[in-house]
Amino acid sequence: MIQRMQAQRINDIGLLIDLDGVIYQGERIIPGALETLDWIRRKRIPHLFVTNTTSRSRAALLRKFDGFGFAAELAELMTPIVAANQYLASQGHRRIAAFVTPDAARDFNALEMIPTQAQQSVDAVVIGDLGEAWDYQQLNDAFRLLMQEPRPQLIALGMTRYWRGQDGLLLDVAPFIRALECAADCEAIVVGKPAPAFFDAALSGLQCSAAQTFMIGDDICSDTDAAQKCGIRAIQVCTGKFREADLSGSVEPFALLESIADLPGWWASNLGYHQ
Repeated sequence: MIQRMQAQRINDIGLLIDLDGVIYQGERIIPGALETLDWIRRKRIPHLFVTNTTSRSRAALLRKFDGFGFAAELAELMTPIVAANQYLASQGHRRIAAFVTPDAARDFNALEMIPTQAQQSVDAVVIGDLGEAWDYQQLNDAFRLLMQEPRPQLIALGMTRYWRGQDGLLLDVAPFIRALECAADCEAIVVGKPAPAFFDAALSGLQCSAAQTFMIGDDICSDTDAAQKCGIRAIQVCTGKFREADLSGSVEPFALLESIADLPGWWASNLGYHQ
């Protein structure tokens, strides 16, 4: 699967790194992840943490990092809400109904937030991960907002199908988006993974081209396949939601690692660098 690449300067390559399932799983750090993050910092490898997490604000994610003993900055975090803010501003949308947690809602900048249960005209209905807070009433509130005239845009903060929690696999946002698209006869604008626009925004923040960049993720669809369709080489880790069956399909990652803990060794062996 892997061919040794021609050696390049270490700062010529950037990393996009997923969080849940790669750095941590729920509230548990992946063994060896902190050591790899320290290695990335020491080597001054350009990097961004790219996540489809929409249940927490960026500030909350930084606090989670702190709890694991690793300090990061807001500028190192690329989330779907960051991408959504950029998209909404580009469209001139100001009034939104956001189906996200109260903490995540803090990351929407300079927007008029309409209560989700209010049947008022809005520019966009934004759907994120509400976890167990999803119920029939929440979905119906979103549906009714989408049926208002003029019809608002449906914004998906990602199209991840599921993720792995402490007690097993859990539904993510994509199934709820599909239900609303069907009911309201509309098509969502996707601003999180696997949308190419999300990766374009991440590359812009990283200041690297797609050919210079590796994506490290645990999701064969939203991370590996989506990145490679954008010209980004993907490193699939066997932690998080990864299952052996993921490798039986048509998607072939550029590299396969047991976990992110193996990145420094793989890097030295395949990219011509020493640790």
